[in-house]
Amino acid sequence: MPTTPALRRDEIKLQVALITPLLYVKGYAAPEVKDAAERAHLLIEQAEAMGEPLEDPLLLYSTLYGLWVVNLVAFNGGVIRELATQSLALAEKQGTTVPLMIGHRLMANSLMLTGDIAQGRAHYDQAIALYDPVEHRPLATRFGQDVGAAILSFRSLSLWLLGYPEAALADLARALKDAREIGQAATLMHALIHTTMFVHIPCGSYASAKPALEEVIALADEKGAPFVKALAMLDRSWILSLTGKASEAIQMYNSWIDAYRSTGATIYMPLHLSLLARANAELGQFDDAWRYMGEAMVAIETTNERWFEAEVNRIAGQITLVSPEPNTAKAQTYFERALQTARQQKAKSWELRAAMSMACLWRDQGKPQQARELLAPVYGWFTEGFDTRDLKEAKALLDALAA
Repeated sequence: MPTTPALRRDEIKLQVALITPLLYVKGYAAPEVKDAAERAHLLIEQAEAMGEPLEDPLLLYSTLYGLWVVNLVAFNGGVIRELATQSLALAEKQGTTVPLMIGHRLMANSLMLTGDIAQGRAHYDQAIALYDPVEHRPLATRFGQDVGAAILSFRSLSLWLLGYPEAALADLARALKDAREIGQAATLMHALIHTTMFVHIPCGSYASAKPALEEVIALADEKGAPFVKALAMLDRSWILSLTGKASEAIQMYNSWIDAYRSTGATIYMPLHLSLLARANAELGQFDDAWRYMGEAMVAIETTNERWFEAEVNRIAGQITLVSPEPNTAKAQTYFERALQTARQQKAKSWELRAAMSMACLWRDQGKPQQARELLAPVYGWFTEGFDTRDLKEAKALLDALAA
């Protein structure tokens, strides 16, 4: 057909509309998603160069979201922060609600996952304050899933990391409730997978995590969503590794890691690699354990995905202590790095775990008072979540140190 302004406008709309379905049927970081987003962005730039501004400015933000989410799931910390900054700057210049909401959402995820957790939480707060369910739920087909449910799902992780497990659970409960009301499969899968990953497993609520995983796996099978299913299966292996089933965890991980990576995904690899390392250590397979731990540490440095960095160092310290030739000095160095990183990130939940590991080491070295002096103020900082696994274990350890 002959090229006309109307035809160019239709081509842009169709190209942008491809992005969200491709996220699920191919995977967030798949080449097809990247190609669709880049093609849409190019068409928009060409139209603007010809003096044909967009009738719908949200088309540009949908395209920027597509470019951002590809780099998020294929994790490139520098790029996602750059794209988030660009999106928020454009939104602030425009001054309308939806672009600002999207801009704060992208900035929040980008900051939190690269280790600026408190700053990320502030942007989540700004984003959710702009969200109106009646007005904004129809945007779910344009930005991957419902924006409000997505903001709440990821804010829950920031809240848990910062030391507010009950607030995190409240956000996830609201996100899941909204997802079920909306009735869009993409939003429900997003809420279910993050309900499991971001609070239930970290809080030690494995019984609550399992039905959520079963539901999301069934939904991913029904809708043909390979990335979501592979991530859910890796989360299953995570639970197995934490419940004394190291051999099953390794087997499941090895069965699904290729499927996960085939979608272009590298996000959450520091988490899964370090947990796989710990499972191998439990079985006495220390060469494999240190290989996976090394891969986790390299992934942090090359991608800048840092929200799990403190825990990676703590797990390395634990593996050092159970090795055939335990090295307490090396383990203490890892625990010190974990404490330092957690404090820099204001990640109180990671700081508590690192303090418990260090306290156990010092207790075993005959230094119970020093151990208590380290752990007590960290535990004393918390004001909620005392029925979660970590806080129960910290309280039991403090009581034992005082005996």
